[in-house]
Amino acid sequence: MDEFVVRPDPDDPRLTRLVRGIDQEGRPIETAVVIERPLTLFLNGREIVTMMTIGDHPDYLAVGYLLNQNMLAADDRIVAVDYDAEIDTVVVRTARETDFEAKLKKKTLTSGCAQGTVFGDLMEKFDEVRLDRAAILRTSWLYALTRKINTAPSLYLAAGAIHGCVLCEEDRPLLYLEDVGRHNAVDKIAGYMHLNGISPDGKIFYTTGRLTSEMVIKTVQMRIPILISRSGFTAWGVELARQAGLTLIGRAKGRRFVALAGEERIVFDGDPRTIADEPARLARKASLAEEDAE
Repeated sequence: MDEFVVRPDPDDPRLTRLVRGIDQEGRPIETAVVIERPLTLFLNGREIVTMMTIGDHPDYLAVGYLLNQNMLAADDRIVAVDYDAEIDTVVVRTARETDFEAKLKKKTLTSGCAQGTVFGDLMEKFDEVRLDRAAILRTSWLYALTRKINTAPSLYLAAGAIHGCVLCEEDRPLLYLEDVGRHNAVDKIAGYMHLNGISPDGKIFYTTGRLTSEMVIKTVQMRIPILISRSGFTAWGVELARQAGLTLIGRAKGRRFVALAGEERIVFDGDPRTIADEPARLARKASLAEEDAE
């Protein structure tokens, strides 16, 4: 795959709007703010959940959500994904009936912004996943990825209050998708991978959000062995990453990063002394975006 097969479009008028206000000195300003809207998801004839989302790529979000909630199995054949923009509804239809009623009886509120919800057992199938032990992460790839991703046009840099997730291979960012919640952004990646038959082999996952338990669980369920973020960690996220054998890297900015799990996959082939730190303008803009997205 080429770089950025799917990428954010900060100029899409459906995703942001200008709002008037004043700044810290009382001067009038106009600033871009992200638009969020409800999306109600149906699986066959059953209503599952209503999510708050920016509304782009509802098909990827719907399929990825159902996969990551274990409501769809890998061998469930999807026959249609129907989206109705007028009533903000997406319906996923499968060839056979799915068995998800028991999962609806148990809900866990996740740590993600926009109040993500996980159905059923949070750890279902987690212990069964075996991540590729032969996978590696070269530090030269890491430095190239952070530079390409953090300088790419995005809603994250244009308006803040949003999270981005990127599927990568070696030093190439392949899919870059955003949403108001990190759980939605990762689900969009999962949905695209499933609908387009993309294997997790050799892939790296990057997120602008915190490395929480939820992010670790979803990355492991997607069978991607390496997870990177420019943000920090939670203790449970680190514990679960170590349990699953996931390489977990945070605070990846410029030449700096911290690895707290799966360090054995890292190949130190890039000299950090030759890597420039993030430009002050970019670092400040990204910092404000992170604060908005918390």
